[in-house]
Amino acid sequence: MKTATLVICAVFGLTVAGCGKKIKPLAPAPVSTAQADSIERARQQAVDDSLRALRERELERQRQAAALAEAREAEAIALITGTVYFDYDQSALSAEARATLDAKVPALQARPAFRIKITGHTDERGSSEYNLALGLRRAAELKAYLVANGIDAARIDISSMGEERPAAQGSNEAAWALNRRAEFVQVTGEQ
Repeated sequence: MKTATLVICAVFGLTVAGCGKKIKPLAPAPVSTAQADSIERARQQAVDDSLRALRERELERQRQAAALAEAREAEAIALITGTVYFDYDQSALSAEARATLDAKVPALQARPAFRIKITGHTDERGSSEYNLALGLRRAAELKAYLVANGIDAARIDISSMGEERPAAQGSNEAAWALNRRAEFVQVTGEQ
């Protein structure tokens, strides 16, 4: 038993003595030129991929912004060129016509190069001469309202088609109501 104890103590002593030594870290393996070039290419590829992804995100953001601006511009043009309707044998503006014109004013003010033509129309009732004059009064009334609200008169042309170009066919109130109108057309400006 003494021998076994001695052996255990010797093994223990050697183990403790061996743990006290510091282990030196291994030096990195030498890298060949080919390996260094491969590592540099991989690093450069990662940088290039990151830059490409950033450029693509920026281009997509710009495309979305342009599409939004285009949609807003199309909406504004649709607003400006929207039709105004009139009561039978009237050129006076209804509350609805004024509201439509009030919505057009800011869109026109934001586009100073935008010129429009307002064409007055009538239904089929009345003589051709009377209807041409009524259509012109309607267009003139709309122009006067826009000018009174800050739109330059030189940007607005007016004309009349009378009953010559109906929006709806038929000799009933539904068709006549659609034909008693003034149409706005873009002549020049942004689009």
